[in-house]
Amino acid sequence: MKYYLAPMEGITGYIFRRVYDRCFPKMDKYFTPFLSPNQTGRLSPKEQKDVDPANNKGIRLIPQILTNSSEDFIRTAKTLKAMGYCEVNLNLGCPSGTVVSKKRGAGFLAYPSEVDGCLYDIFSRLDMKISVKTRLGKEAPEEFEELLSIYNRYPLEELIVHPRIQKDYYRNRPRMEFFKTASKASLNPLCYNGDLFKKEDAEALEQEFPGLPAMMMGRGILANPGLLCPVQEKERVKEFHDCLYDAYCREYLIEAGQKVVLFKMKEIWCYLMNTFENGKKYGKKIKKSQSLTDYETAVAALFRECQLIPGGYEGTP
Repeated sequence: MKYYLAPMEGITGYIFRRVYDRCFPKMDKYFTPFLSPNQTGRLSPKEQKDVDPANNKGIRLIPQILTNSSEDFIRTAKTLKAMGYCEVNLNLGCPSGTVVSKKRGAGFLAYPSEVDGCLYDIFSRLDMKISVKTRLGKEAPEEFEELLSIYNRYPLEELIVHPRIQKDYYRNRPRMEFFKTASKASLNPLCYNGDLFKKEDAEALEQEFPGLPAMMMGRGILANPGLLCPVQEKERVKEFHDCLYDAYCREYLIEAGQKVVLFKMKEIWCYLMNTFENGKKYGKKIKKSQSLTDYETAVAALFRECQLIPGGYEGTP
């Protein structure tokens, strides 16, 4: 089984990826938060920094592109190829309202003929490995039947399926009956994504789908970064936190100030506090901190007084 780190906008950038890779079992692939192409094919300074091979040494990084334009996808992919990347991913899964309103991400799924045309152009003109990350549809899961037939027309490197529709966002349970359909009907290698919060979740999925090649984890890793470790250890989670905090301080403190560092770390704690007993109580103090000194005091109290939940996180962040 291969394990991937899901792309999460504003969180799983190169700093997070490097620190995670140092502290926990190595992922087989790391996916960038989506890149938004423009008509020049150039990356923004922030995107350029995130995909810079010098910032991603030792990890297998797959850049993810968010667009409904084959022209923009191809331009950006060629830019990435010139940087040394041989595989790129098309984002057809983002459920964000602002993304969907522009007919991108999961919003593009409502136009299957255009998805087909986009993929046709990409595979006709681009000599790279292409994977797709998709939801089941925009309005109803039954849309997936037509979408899967479209994906089957193309030699995808893999099809990453999050078995929810766009309107679900992250509510409700994944619609596993549709993933089961995909496991039987897909002509491309599959990767599962969605609601993997404990090691037992991953093990149960592997038992249900013994031939499944890969699974992708996002919110589960943020809530329980030691998810793939044989033994859950608070000391290892603390080491991860401390390394990440130090890295953000080095990157942002001098030029951007402590507010940026606080924002970055508080965003992590929205997930991470869920893996500690009584973590939400201490997490409130962390989120209320207005200075790095206050933050460090609140975090020290949590690590000192709270234990990890046996077996990992229970529930859904």
